[in-house]
Amino acid sequence: MDIRMKYNLRWFYSLLFLISYPVFGQDYTVSGFIEDFETGEKLINANIYSSETQKGTISNNYGFYSITLPARNIRIHYSYVGYKGITREFLLNKDTLINIALETSNLLEEIEVRANSIQSDVESSRMSMNRIPVETIKGLPVLLGEIDIIKTIQLLPGVQSGAEGTSGFYVRGGSPDQNLILLDEVPVYNANHLFGFFSVFNNDAINTVNLTKGAFPARYGGRLSSVLDIRMKEGNKSRIKGSGSVGIISSKLTLDGPVNDKTTFLISGRRTYIDLLAQPLIKYSTQNDYDKFKAGYYFYDLNAKMNHTFSNKSRLYLSTYLGKDKAYMTSEETDVAYYDKIKFGLGWGNITTALRWNYLFNDRLFSNTTITFSRYKFMTKVNEAHSFEENTPVEEFSFTYSSGIKDFAGKIDFDYIPSTNHYIKFGTNIIQHTFNPGVAAYYASGINGSTENVDTTFGNKKIMADEFSAYIEDDLKISSRFKANLGLHFSGFRVENKFYNSLQFRFSARYLLNKKWSVKGAYSEMTQYIHLLTNASVGLPTDLWLPVTGKIKPQESMQVAFGSVYALTQSIDLSVEGFYKEMNNLIEYKEGASFLTMDEDWQDKIESGKGWAYGVELLLQKKLGKTTGWLGYTLSWSERQFENINFGKRFPYKYDRRHDISIVITHRFSDQFDAGLTWVYGTGNAITLPTEKYAGLLSRTYGDYYYPVEYYESRNGFRMASYHRLDISANFHKQKKWGKRTWRIGVYNAYSRQNPFFLYFDTIFKHGEPKEVLKQVSLFPIIPSISFSFEF
Repeated sequence: MDIRMKYNLRWFYSLLFLISYPVFGQDYTVSGFIEDFETGEKLINANIYSSETQKGTISNNYGFYSITLPARNIRIHYSYVGYKGITREFLLNKDTLINIALETSNLLEEIEVRANSIQSDVESSRMSMNRIPVETIKGLPVLLGEIDIIKTIQLLPGVQSGAEGTSGFYVRGGSPDQNLILLDEVPVYNANHLFGFFSVFNNDAINTVNLTKGAFPARYGGRLSSVLDIRMKEGNKSRIKGSGSVGIISSKLTLDGPVNDKTTFLISGRRTYIDLLAQPLIKYSTQNDYDKFKAGYYFYDLNAKMNHTFSNKSRLYLSTYLGKDKAYMTSEETDVAYYDKIKFGLGWGNITTALRWNYLFNDRLFSNTTITFSRYKFMTKVNEAHSFEENTPVEEFSFTYSSGIKDFAGKIDFDYIPSTNHYIKFGTNIIQHTFNPGVAAYYASGINGSTENVDTTFGNKKIMADEFSAYIEDDLKISSRFKANLGLHFSGFRVENKFYNSLQFRFSARYLLNKKWSVKGAYSEMTQYIHLLTNASVGLPTDLWLPVTGKIKPQESMQVAFGSVYALTQSIDLSVEGFYKEMNNLIEYKEGASFLTMDEDWQDKIESGKGWAYGVELLLQKKLGKTTGWLGYTLSWSERQFENINFGKRFPYKYDRRHDISIVITHRFSDQFDAGLTWVYGTGNAITLPTEKYAGLLSRTYGDYYYPVEYYESRNGFRMASYHRLDISANFHKQKKWGKRTWRIGVYNAYSRQNPFFLYFDTIFKHGEPKEVLKQVSLFPIIPSISFSFEF
């Protein structure tokens, strides 16, 4: 047993002692569920506080709370940001069940809620976590009017965007595969539409959005850099409600409501219609070149959810998501002695499903049992049939390439609240993975008049793997000033007769200097058993999800963070965090390799190496009032090192960004009008460019032939120009008899900054002499947008 394992086991035994420490005295438990008065949606992280005892707790992810207090006359205050607080006063002389329904409040009452909140950022033992209200997401300006959760995530400190306008995100020097994206607790393996420009999440179906960048609780595992936990709405239990919108590129519609007094439903759909609108133009522009021609691109999303209440102790939830992107082209030419037909298709998409059962064993023990399915699939297909002479057989060709990943999983999680000084979570999880690292199929018939067919499949075979984990954590209050979260996460992975396992220690703590100011620290160990093999030169979702093997080891990270939070006012917080992260066993394509080189096993195409990230993040945030938003700043470094890349020397990660600034503001002028503004600045991306070019000599039979040779001094040694952009939007609301309508007007890149998308070398002639210059391609100039939305 190595030193690290012994160290973690010592912490494990200490944690068990703390959990099992007896609670003395005549105490009783108050428990129940907290929900929205109008819709019945459960309120996550609502505050429950007893002023006499100065003890409190929060509701869990299903709205359940439990607080144990001494027998006496007590007052319990229930609050949630944006809702009117409720106080219950009674004699506590037995275990008591109290379900609470909170009503939405006006702005002044929101301030009062914050003043009574015991789970402010100052007092929480957690750090490196951001909760983003869906209403804030809806109020911000966006590209082409498409509200996007992940583009809002990109505006937070410690989170960087990828290329211009895309929805990828990179957290504290990590890569995209190191982000665990959960939709109703199910992993989503590809979160992008339209080649990365939009995310798959429909905000009308979303209830809560939480991002964890570090200080990971023990319940999370399997990724190194972040956890994006997105929860869908449950459905209105009071009446049928609907909402929708019509924008420049897509429309969406959401319906939710009660089936009966115990069952609710939600269904939400979105589809683009660029392909439908463009068809007449495409047909007109190609009518002289083809007999038939059809081409287009679209994507769609469908979210659905039902939940049923058997009793106050038992609830069942069924949720699903289905999304797909499809690009297609069909052309046909015919003549007396000529026939040619080409059909091309490119598609990718996700399916996720979760069946969850909540059961309350008693007023202190809550359980959630979940069965999930997740699948991501990428496929491209080309068919061609032609005949060049009359009365000759038609020659047919077909090529298909597919890759993806499929999961079946089951888990059970428990919340145990023995006292107000302990909030214990424990559980276990098992996943069966099926990896498809890339398979191609080729079919041909009638070639050169032959009657024999060619039908062959080649590429990498499917890989089966099993992953499991178990965890325990305790959020414990050691004194009135000192609070900590201790946990252990154990995981294992079995693939091709190889077994890996890992015991990871998690710790975070806060110390209150006074009621407005706290200091915090955290330490996290993470292990990741799956990799995303990315080819940076390909703009399609051809990235491959792959498991560890006998050759490829699990990714590992260690992250430490220190910070401080100061409450400037009841609605404004200032936080500063410093972090340092080490990563091992990262993978990268070898020089010149890609997913297209299918004659090699994927394991032989890659290099394994190390990574480092460190920096400081600052966040000044106003959460309440007519004006809300934040100012974020990140100063960071991110580096990689591989033995056979860049001569074995360290080099900047592609998305290493020294300075990153975001200003986000929303203001409500009245119930009829509000506006939003974002401004972002970032150091330019690091790219690789040749530093020298010369002519290479290739001897040939009929003379010498010269070809260009490029010399690269270092990887990612050149910086693009800095990136900055201003977006603005205005929302005009009006109450109608049937509901509410909103006109949304926005401008993306308001001062039309020509931000670099990529660079390339070109030859120009000046005074008759050729000269090679570096040119920049910019993607988005100023782009106005308009959309119409409604609620009924």
